[in-house]
Amino acid sequence: MMGNQISNPKTQKQNSNPKREFTARCYRFSISVINLIKILPEKRAYWTVSDQLVRSATSIGANIIEGKSASSKKDFIRFYEIALKSANETKYWLGLMRDALEVDKARVNILL
Repeated sequence: MMGNQISNPKTQKQNSNPKREFTARCYRFSISVINLIKILPEKRAYWTVSDQLVRSATSIGANIIEGKSASSKKDFIRFYEIALKSANETKYWLGLMRDALEVDKARVNILL
């Protein structure tokens, strides 16, 4: 279901909708982080960092989506604040991964 809503970049450019594009970018970012995690070695240090990273990265888009269904402006703002906090946490975990673990630093920098 989500894939159909996010979907075709060509359609998005024709029907430029900044809110929809933002949601799609969050979704694609989550997928990129998950794909990075898939290729990491099976070592304890990688598990800890990757688990926290995938939680915070996927939380960004999830809170944006949840905010769209908010019952009030205050509730809407709260979900976006949580998404921002998750984005900042994600930057931390990506930086830690890049600087402390043996990973493709260029790939991590693209995500940053």
